[in-house]
Amino acid sequence: MKQERALRTRARLVRAAAEIFAESGFAGASVSRIAERAGLTLGAMYFHFKNKEALAREIVRGQPDVVAPPLPSEGLQRLIDITLTWAYQMLDEPLLLAGARLVTDQELFISSEENSHQQWTVVAISAFTEAKEMGQLREGVDIPALARMVVSACTGAQMHAQMESGRRDLPVRVEEIWRCVLPAIAIPGVVGEMVFDEARGRRPVAGGRGVGTAAR
Repeated sequence: MKQERALRTRARLVRAAAEIFAESGFAGASVSRIAERAGLTLGAMYFHFKNKEALAREIVRGQPDVVAPPLPSEGLQRLIDITLTWAYQMLDEPLLLAGARLVTDQELFISSEENSHQQWTVVAISAFTEAKEMGQLREGVDIPALARMVVSACTGAQMHAQMESGRRDLPVRVEEIWRCVLPAIAIPGVVGEMVFDEARGRRPVAGGRGVGTAAR
């Protein structure tokens, strides 16, 4: 029971910190604001995290764990689903919004081992490796280079979408990346099998469709 309570308290602090970081950035956040947002005392805050830097690192490290596609898939479709889910969650998920802002604001303070770009590259390499084993990729594809390129392209899409549309068109931009990349890396028969509709990236919202529209 104590362990479960401690885990819930830690999760509340991480969530509250993510909301504050997303709103105000690292410099604009304070431990007192985070504790207040979480509805906890400063003592509880310092019991779990020694400072706001530790909270920031926890958020950045956990970025890939936040993204869980709603539908089962494998190989190329799996990575497409992961990127679409990420794009839709970037519209309103504080943990992802905070991670994006922290990496941008605090590149010197976040160490290379805790850089979310590298974590996402590992995820992409795993999916591309599976795709290769399934016979989906063309011969000679450089998987590590391809993984880095896709992560960089999604990062750039996120930054431009933030400036130009408040991220509302991020799912569409991610789909555009794949439609440009797939013909160059996948065997012809596989390209036409990939699906990009909204159901691949977000769960149905009660009472109607969610925000955003990547469906074609």
